Amino acid sequence: MSIVYKINQRIAPEQLAEVFQNSGIRRPVDDLPRLEQMLEKADLLVTAWDGDKVVGVARALTDSVYCCYLSDLAVDKSYQKQGIGKELTAFIQREIGDAVTLILISAEGAMSYYPRIGLEKCERAFIVPRKQ
Repeated sequence: MSIVYKINQRIAPEQLAEVFQNSGIRRPVDDLPRLEQMLEKADLLVTAWDGDKVVGVARALTDSVYCCYLSDLAVDKSYQKQGIGKELTAFIQREIGDAVTLILISAEGAMSYYPRIGLEKCERAFIVPRKQ
């Protein structure tokens, strides 16, 4: 297997939905117009490809000078535990540089994963949850 990583390569909302479904991440996979907007409004999109299949996605929003929110990190379950998530995150970090803080809100089940790929746990975050 040779995984190829692409920065800001346009993908279809159906491809994003497939990665989300196959990864186990909870996202609105049946709402393709919303996924299309998620893709269009992202500042950074790093994708992992196995041939012509998207097997991983890192989607981020950033001002490129101070902070970057890594809003989605998803890898197809059949490709997990191969370093793809770590590599997707590394691509984002290289793109934003050392002067920009990378921020991520973890799903409960993924809390133990992020420290293993170099992220520090932060206890000082607050959210207003979405209603939809």
